[in-house]
Amino acid sequence: MSDHGHDHEAGPGHAHGVGHDHGAGGHAGHSHGVSADADRRWLAIALTLITAFMAVEVVIGVIASSLALISDAAHMLTDAASIVLALIAMRLAARPAKGGYTYGLKRAEILSAQANGLTLLLLGAWLAYEAVRRLISPPEVEGGLMLATALAGIAVNVAATWCISRANRTSLNVEGAYQHILNDLFAFVGTAIAALIVVLTGFARADAIATLVVVGLMVKAGYGLLRESGRIFLEAAPSHVDPDALGDKLVAEPTVVEVHDLHVWQITSGQTALSAHILVEPGGDCHAVRRGLEELLRHDYGITHTTLQVDHAPLPVLQVALPGDRELLPTEDAGHCEEAHGPVHRGEPHEH
Repeated sequence: MSDHGHDHEAGPGHAHGVGHDHGAGGHAGHSHGVSADADRRWLAIALTLITAFMAVEVVIGVIASSLALISDAAHMLTDAASIVLALIAMRLAARPAKGGYTYGLKRAEILSAQANGLTLLLLGAWLAYEAVRRLISPPEVEGGLMLATALAGIAVNVAATWCISRANRTSLNVEGAYQHILNDLFAFVGTAIAALIVVLTGFARADAIATLVVVGLMVKAGYGLLRESGRIFLEAAPSHVDPDALGDKLVAEPTVVEVHDLHVWQITSGQTALSAHILVEPGGDCHAVRRGLEELLRHDYGITHTTLQVDHAPLPVLQVALPGDRELLPTEDAGHCEEAHGPVHRGEPHEH
């Protein structure tokens, strides 16, 4: 299987191998997505629980004049929407790659995660505004009804959270739905505490204070989802991989003299890809080097989706030129890369 994904022009006889998922890693070893059938089942169960309880909570929240209950219901609405988005994204991601979508639609899951993060932030902003208004002018709150509903909500959300925790949370898409429901569980705990305070002391502002605490949790979760999904869309390296340290490790392998055009990115959550141009010593075995580097990447970093172009480094040639003709001499990397993208890794110390 050959992959010519680089704009390099190796000299005749130099392009000894552009390896794409050869060896022990291979395509058979990829985890190109979540366990769709099992995850859809767990997500569907959680969706049913949340939707049924949300309808009841809206009615009770209006009767009890509790912003905390209404905010919990609104949050549950976004929970339901996040699960629906997750289910749709999982179906899209499962479609085979074809046509212009050479990776398929796997990043639909990241779009879903980004939508989940954004809704958490927007809903948090609205609830913060309403909570501040109620701190200034607190309405009468039915503490007993609020407490009973909050306790029932805790039970429902514990069940829903457990269901989604059974799904594959390495998917940022599933993690987005999980964060929604986990935050809703925290919201119900806060509402129950606030309701107990209202029942025991009559302090109605506890309702708004509980809402503000939940808003803080929502902002934290929403920002985290937007940050992680943004990194994937911008094709940043996974947070656990330092490309400079990785390049130094590759160039330290036997017969490897240079590594450049090193790119590490995520196609979707849990699926990392890497490409690089490798120069080996003249006379070195390019195929053996490629196989060794692929095994290193698989074993040390869990990266199996690799594209490595391996060439021989050019032999040093004595050139004779008249004064003023030095610009006509070939550069060290002539025949390989006119301009390397990113740092060039060699066996000597260099800036990172």
